[in-house]
Amino acid sequence: MTKVVRTKLENSTGSFPGLLVRSFSDGDAPALAGIFHRSVHEGAAARYTPVECAAWSPHVPDTRSWELRLAEADTVVAELPDGPVGFMSLDMTRAYLDLAFVLPEVMGKGISEVLYAVLEGRARARGLTRLETEASLLAEPFFARHGWRLVRRQKVERLGVLLSNAVMEKPLERVAAFA
Repeated sequence: MTKVVRTKLENSTGSFPGLLVRSFSDGDAPALAGIFHRSVHEGAAARYTPVECAAWSPHVPDTRSWELRLAEADTVVAELPDGPVGFMSLDMTRAYLDLAFVLPEVMGKGISEVLYAVLEGRARARGLTRLETEASLLAEPFFARHGWRLVRRQKVERLGVLLSNAVMEKPLERVAAFA
């Protein structure tokens, strides 16, 4: 069963009437692979060199392997009437936020905020007490604004190129519920 959240997102940088946030479904993989690739090459280009971006995502990911990766996690998709504009995935077994990408044209306009709120809510509902991620240099400030703390900086190798990122964590405190 697909979970759907409808919202009208408005902030100082734009408005997204009709924004739909839903769970990943069959057939999403090609669009999300394209979002990932564009986000790395256009969005992350502000913090990574062209050589680093090419190593990170040398081509649009293979649809079948990408679909398996996204389906194994709790993946949420942000969609506007013209199609998907972003996604995030959280491996609930490892409490690991794996992927967080939006199209370059909507970066900084609140789409990631909505996706993150949905995933953190699902993590809390499942009783998770701590989340981890390896944030890119571009994503690190986003996570810091949401209460994540830096554990350590590291370099990961992709196709022989070292990429800097930040290992981060966030404790999830239990919130009292009143009926």
